Amino acid sequence: MKKNLRSEFIKTMSTLITAAFGLVAALAWNDTIKMAINKFFSEGSGLRSELIYAILVTVLAVLVTYYLGKLTQEAKEEEEKK
Repeated sequence: MKKNLRSEFIKTMSTLITAAFGLVAALAWNDTIKMAINKFFSEGSGLRSELIYAILVTVLAVLVTYYLGKLTQEAKEEEEKK
């Protein structure tokens, strides 16, 4: 029981730390993408640049999620073959 609790604790902490690093990376990319968009659009085009930012991030999120899902599925199929 004690070993199982320790294992679960380590697994949960690992998941939380990974999620925290993911959040930090997302925030860094958030600022970078916003700065890049603001570089190409004037100060007065706030709504336009925010809309472009939202579309760009959405497309990027969909593509990354799709390819990660595909990669995960391929890895599962490879494991099942063994």
